[in-house]
Amino acid sequence: MSGDLTPETLEELLGDPADPANPFGYAAAVAHDEANASPERLCDVLRDNGFHLNYLPEQWGGAFRSFDRSLTLVRAAARRDVRIMPGTMFSIIAATCLQLHGTTEQQERVARILREGGAVAFALTEAEHGSDLIAGQVRLDANGLLHGEKWLVGNGLRAQAVYVVARTGPRGPGAFTSFLLDLTDGSLDDDDLIRLPAPLITGMRGIDLATLRFDALPVPWDAQVGKEGEGLEVAIRAQQAVRLMSMAGSLGIADTALRLTLGFAAEHRFGRTTLSATPYAARELAAASAALLAADAVALCAARGVHVVPEAFSVWGPAAKHLVAEAAEDLLRHCGTVLATRSVLRERAPGDGVFQKLQRDSAVVRVIDASPYANLRSYCGQLPTLLATTETPTPESLLRICTLDAELPPYEPARLDLIARGVDPVLGGLPTVAASVRAALDDDTSELVARLAEAVTGLLPLAEAARRPGAQPNALADLAERYAWLHGAAACVHLWWANRDRRLYGGEPGATGWLRAALAYLLARAEGTDPRRYGPHLLPALDVLAALRERDTLFTATPVRLAATPQEAADAHA
Repeated sequence: MSGDLTPETLEELLGDPADPANPFGYAAAVAHDEANASPERLCDVLRDNGFHLNYLPEQWGGAFRSFDRSLTLVRAAARRDVRIMPGTMFSIIAATCLQLHGTTEQQERVARILREGGAVAFALTEAEHGSDLIAGQVRLDANGLLHGEKWLVGNGLRAQAVYVVARTGPRGPGAFTSFLLDLTDGSLDDDDLIRLPAPLITGMRGIDLATLRFDALPVPWDAQVGKEGEGLEVAIRAQQAVRLMSMAGSLGIADTALRLTLGFAAEHRFGRTTLSATPYAARELAAASAALLAADAVALCAARGVHVVPEAFSVWGPAAKHLVAEAAEDLLRHCGTVLATRSVLRERAPGDGVFQKLQRDSAVVRVIDASPYANLRSYCGQLPTLLATTETPTPESLLRICTLDAELPPYEPARLDLIARGVDPVLGGLPTVAASVRAALDDDTSELVARLAEAVTGLLPLAEAARRPGAQPNALADLAERYAWLHGAAACVHLWWANRDRRLYGGEPGATGWLRAALAYLLARAEGTDPRRYGPHLLPALDVLAALRERDTLFTATPVRLAATPQEAADAHA
């Protein structure tokens, strides 16, 4: 077992997903999905090759080096079937919690389970309360007995251990404590802990989701993790890392959906031309392409930023998660418009049913670690204070984050916080580069950067108005959404500026087409308007991703060579 996988070696290992004979391809994924069966063979092969080690720290025997590296690796696997994430990486949140406040013995126990390909479940939410975590009712009584029921627990059926957050006090965030329940030592009675399959979900069919019912379950004294009353705080801090990895799922889904649609549109005849050459289809494909470029840039910046300024991730993390998940949904809608009837056919359609699976899976990824509203609510209250700060980030930290070949400092989860400290380095750093960026850009793109700078300046008055008596009830949530799109646009500017002497998205150094398209898309979303209104600005995105598709590369800033088709493989060995 090795943790030295790269996206390229993973592609070579798993082969061309479009090959119907490939057991790790789209056809197999759809067959498993329709049978409500998880892709066990694919997950086994990934575990056998150390894929699951890429979220475990090296001191735990893992192969984790940086989030941007792991993000791209997971994307390469998730583009085949996003269900590999629950099958191999759902334990990341429990592992992060143990990193934050577990004892050495608890950490060693969990590390051993995860190194060997096992699972540690994370039990937080309850059916009656959803994202209202403070209302949770699972409780540990004065006699050390656990009562209640947790639902939608990832890997809850097969887990060898469960990290559970339970009520130990009467009220408030400090009323919850965490416990690590070892399910392998025989000390827990099956009658006291009942594991049931969770209610069926529409997407990601067949994944291990469980309802855990605690019926006066005795909890050993040494099962407590950390201090009494800090369980909810630590769980919320750890979820920041989960949001980063969930973006890989959205990006993998988006990559496959757009790749299938571009292929169909390039081959399907419409009158005397191809579908992709018609103005309407080209505009839809350009909007989808711009959404993916924006999501990729934002995800890469976030995955690198957490190494440099983890203190900002109580805002940065959910803002990036919101943007990437919503952009993926946008992309699927535009692709569905181009595919038309074929987007709903289960046979004789591109991928023979895979597009419908992608739609269902994306809807689950969008809500599985937090609903869109819960995600916005998690940081909207911080925005008035955050936007009012007069601090400015250091240019050096921004360059370190956004220069894609710059070395990153080690990830330090202990620096994650419930409240963003200091300034948002992405939005706060825009004024320091905006003038120089505009001077280096063509007129159209420069004008978009000017609009972005003006929109960012307007966030503070909106934040102040949202706090006034009589403000609209959704003012803060609306501000959080606008903030997410503008934050993403600023991330795109920083990414272009820091890498203008490098080839991004397969283009020449300094090429601006992808940036113009991404900015047009993101500014339209921030304004609440349809991005297709800025169709000419979006068209370069289609050219960029169509070229990457022709080169058989992943749709990301530093393209990854994809698996060869069976014919290409045969030609290479001829």
